[in-house]
Amino acid sequence: MNNYDIPPIKQTNEEVEQEYAKGILLKATDEDGQIIGSVRAYMENDTAYIGKLIVHPDKQGQGIGTKLVSAIEKQYSVPRYEIFTSTKSIRTIQLYERLGYVQFKEVRMSEGLNIVYLEKCERE
Repeated sequence: MNNYDIPPIKQTNEEVEQEYAKGILLKATDEDGQIIGSVRAYMENDTAYIGKLIVHPDKQGQGIGTKLVSAIEKQYSVPRYEIFTSTKSIRTIQLYERLGYVQFKEVRMSEGLNIVYLEKCERE
């Protein structure tokens, strides 16, 4: 995105540790043990907040993102899941929609950066 003012890039080690203590961080590795993807989540009230899904560019389009989101959802038995990404991340939005997420809000974060929020509500 050529935007170096986003939280994952500016996050300190302490902030990462606090985030990890608050929830779950999953990683995907290749056959050599190299990290090729990860996703984080935490629960608040009846919602699991999923974020920071990443997959190495060379490994995208191979189902790794789908597996990571599905695995993190299985960690929480809640009626609602929420996830977000940049409006410019068309492939990521399409992935989330294929997984049953629906857009419900868009927020302007800075010049040239809008975030779209998606949710998936489990049927009763």
